[in-house]
Amino acid sequence: MADPVAFERGIDPLLEYLKNEREFDFTGYKRSTVERRVAKRMEEVGLADPLEYIDYLTVHPDEFESLFNTILINVTSFFRDAAAWDYLATEIVPRLTDAKGEDAPIRVWNAGCATGEEPLTLAMVLVRALGADAYERRVKIYATDVDEEALAVARMAIYPAKALEAVPEQLRREFFERHDQRYAFRKDSRRPVIFGRNDLVQDAPISRVDLLLCRNTLMYFNVETQSRILQRFHFALNPGGFLFVGKSEMLVTHSDLFVPVSLKQRVFTKVLGASPRDRLMAGTARGDAVALATGETSRLLRESALEATPVAQLVLDPDGTLLLANQRARKLLGIGVGDLGRPIQDLEASYRPIELRSHLDELYATSRPRTLPPVTLGDGTGGRRTVEVHVDPLRSGTEIIGASVTYVDLTRQTAIQEELERSRRELGNAYEELQTTVEELETTNEELQSTVEELETTNEELQSTNEELETMNEELQSGNEELETINDALRERTLELNEANALTEAILASMGIAIVVVDGQQQVRIWNRQAEQLWGTRADEAVGEHVLNLDIGMPLDRLGQPIRETLAGATDDGRVVVNATDRRGRAFKCRVTLMPLAQRGSEPTGVIVLMERAAPG
Repeated sequence: MADPVAFERGIDPLLEYLKNEREFDFTGYKRSTVERRVAKRMEEVGLADPLEYIDYLTVHPDEFESLFNTILINVTSFFRDAAAWDYLATEIVPRLTDAKGEDAPIRVWNAGCATGEEPLTLAMVLVRALGADAYERRVKIYATDVDEEALAVARMAIYPAKALEAVPEQLRREFFERHDQRYAFRKDSRRPVIFGRNDLVQDAPISRVDLLLCRNTLMYFNVETQSRILQRFHFALNPGGFLFVGKSEMLVTHSDLFVPVSLKQRVFTKVLGASPRDRLMAGTARGDAVALATGETSRLLRESALEATPVAQLVLDPDGTLLLANQRARKLLGIGVGDLGRPIQDLEASYRPIELRSHLDELYATSRPRTLPPVTLGDGTGGRRTVEVHVDPLRSGTEIIGASVTYVDLTRQTAIQEELERSRRELGNAYEELQTTVEELETTNEELQSTVEELETTNEELQSTNEELETMNEELQSGNEELETINDALRERTLELNEANALTEAILASMGIAIVVVDGQQQVRIWNRQAEQLWGTRADEAVGEHVLNLDIGMPLDRLGQPIRETLAGATDDGRVVVNATDRRGRAFKCRVTLMPLAQRGSEPTGVIVLMERAAPG
């Protein structure tokens, strides 16, 4: 179990080491994901401190490959999220081909292609849409990834049968060729797919592409890195190009770069930047001022209209004298009835809430109306109001006869705008948190899927080992049965041997004379009962001893030479008569007969010694 303090202290030096030594920059990846995957790999090699793991990587360079395979989760498959691929094939590809024309080239970039299932899926879709000849002539699919080992698998384009489970049977027959238990993607359809290494964080994007696939890759990066990558994607796409991302990647906070074509299927199109011709200045020509009406009725109407205007308004002559101020202006700016006819510079309204004199001078000099930035001022009741000030010329024909200053109340609009902006920020933050959560969940799911695949592999290995053990068990059982058969045969032979020994003992016992059998080394092998009775030596005392070393009442040295001659192959039975003493101490003449012990036609392997009392005389 890793020490959290040691791990936190050493993770940054480890990431910096990977960046310097192998040019893998993981600082743009989501920190929690990188830390979790690094900790998993360190646990597998039995280390808890990232600083110790740096030393381990220095001593074991092959460990880099295992670490990168752990961090870069290559979870992919053919036709992953089938509904999204159906939408791409039926809606997006026809729009793309129609926009490009019949002979124009089609460039596609698949970023984060892993082991190649995704670009080959797209190849099948495009072959079906364009036809094989047009596909090979017009299409280039650039499939890139940062993992060289995954790219090596992708370039081979050979997959096990399990990887093709999501491929419809008809497409499997059309695009794959079987080799033993694996399937190879057809070379003519594989040729327009170009695999290469590209780091989305550091390397330049592939440009002028019509369709860009980056599915379930962005979710591994933090928000800042995602933003940089999406800006590169925006640059890479042609006008009208499409971006196809994974189901956990919504791009809600990047509406300035991409707008959804189908948010459900995660297909977006590029937002075009504003060009000079789109930024035409909008203006309105103000008509000539209405000629001054004459008569008291007209004057009263004008004054009543001015008073009823929903905005505060001041009217000034060219000398800067305040001629008119409606009710809203008087209330907002604190102008009294006695202020009418006074120069504006003598009034507080000339500098509150904004400096008017300079803008009036510019108005008379240029004859152009001006709109000043919104400002805030008190409304006389303790509240605050936000107003936008408009300074407009008043004309009689082409002559400027005065100026109108209006104060448009933007307090409500400003509050609504601020509330809207706050809501947008909160919504954006909520979307980012939601997207981060979804991406974390997807990352966890892919890690779990990777772990499940590892467990399935381990299970298959265990099953294979179990089958081998069962085979060995069957072999052992067969060997045991053979041993039992041999044991039964041996038991039968033992019984036969025991019967033969019993028969031999019975024969030797029934002959009535002492019989001794010695082997080629003159050691006693048989000592029958009559020999025991004659000499008083038991069989267990005699068997195994040299015959000439026995302590019996007979001069055995007289037998040495005859025994050797018999073993040497003498043809006549040797007979010797010696003086002997039996077990009771009685002297007698003992006749000893020596016969060779040999099978027919072979050399003697022993001697049979017959000892009996000789008849007196």
